[in-house]
Amino acid sequence: MTEKKLTLGLALHDGSGALNNVWRAQQVDPGNYADFEANIRYAQAAERGKFAFLFIPDFPAVRGDIEHGGVRNIIDPMIALTAISQATSRIGFVATGSTSFQEPFNHARQFKALDVLSHGRAGWNAVTTSDPAVAANYGKPVAERSERYERAHESIQIVQALWGSWQKEAWIKNQASGQYIDSSKLQPINMQGKYVASRGPLAIPPSEQGQPVIFSSGGPSPHLLALAGRYASGFIGEVWTIEEGRAQRAMVRRAAEEAGRDPDDIKFFAGIMPTVAPSVREGLDRRISILGDALEVQVPQLGNMLGIQIDRNRLDEPLTAEQLSGAYPSRDPRSGIALDVARQGWTVRDTLAHGVIDFHPTVVGPPALHADHIQEWFEAEAADGFWLSPDIFEDGVDAFVDDVVPLLQERGIYPTDYVGTTLRENLGVPEQYGLDPRVFGTED
Repeated sequence: MTEKKLTLGLALHDGSGALNNVWRAQQVDPGNYADFEANIRYAQAAERGKFAFLFIPDFPAVRGDIEHGGVRNIIDPMIALTAISQATSRIGFVATGSTSFQEPFNHARQFKALDVLSHGRAGWNAVTTSDPAVAANYGKPVAERSERYERAHESIQIVQALWGSWQKEAWIKNQASGQYIDSSKLQPINMQGKYVASRGPLAIPPSEQGQPVIFSSGGPSPHLLALAGRYASGFIGEVWTIEEGRAQRAMVRRAAEEAGRDPDDIKFFAGIMPTVAPSVREGLDRRISILGDALEVQVPQLGNMLGIQIDRNRLDEPLTAEQLSGAYPSRDPRSGIALDVARQGWTVRDTLAHGVIDFHPTVVGPPALHADHIQEWFEAEAADGFWLSPDIFEDGVDAFVDDVVPLLQERGIYPTDYVGTTLRENLGVPEQYGLDPRVFGTED
């Protein structure tokens, strides 16, 4: 029996990195936002590290901090991944696409085309959208949550039906007889929902993995769990502690089981924001040099998290004994981490530079610290794998691949090579073509 191995993915943003103001870092070309070659380099480095997939979050609107913070988004996920797919051979591609505004036929066509072009390496992170700025770009209001998720269920079902509408044996390609397609195996789906519909069929053949892999992402709301349980093979989580990770992973697996699926068919991925450096001190200095004044802005939030007052003029001093005795973790799951770091005697600036207010757990320092974090979570069953958001892509991806990955491999918890050539194979999830018969009672 093969021992279970963890899976890694790499998040791609704007070509610079995960930290605020990272476009100003010395080793970063500020024009990377419009340079696909930068993301191709990062993808190739991740592939060298046997990462299973790239993950592209997407926010199709202009954020408020664009003047100084940059765009913080990839130009267009599908176009970028198409280019990357031609410069790589094993790593998969998971792009975010909202069901709230795009029609299911468009999603079906774009993602299956990428799947065929990449020889079975595509995945769709199917999400709903509640941001008014995004809704305004599509000229529509933000729908109520129940409506957004009803539309999402309809959309995913239609997309999967369209993916299966070109049956596996449909493409004859017989030049001698003159038969190109068996038309009986390329038929309309004629699906009509309350919010979306499609006639079909979709004129794209199956890829080497059949059809793209569906992902879900976000927190453990009942609506999202129901969606993920029925359709997703990967879940991009938002957790800060092992306890949270174990709980959310269990909820995701239970949702799959309740939908009639094997809970092992859905993989739970926790986030991690790594800064790999020879020492913790050097890693903190690296982050401080990039974040600059942004750390000072975070001081009130840190104080609220710990229930104490913190003087902005004393950033380079540790919290006093009186402050530490009065501090307590708030409901924010990051607050316990922040308090632990502060109790180690770090200054306020250093505490913040540890990433205690980041969107995912942050590890700063030598490679072994990163390997320890990942191994502890993985062996505690808090995650099946991790998606990384390195501080600076230009050297941070290589540092993780060259220094952390070998440690994980030596410890026997990370593969030394790809299992196969498709995303499904490298995630360890089963084949599917069209709608899942376990969920919908359809025939294969």
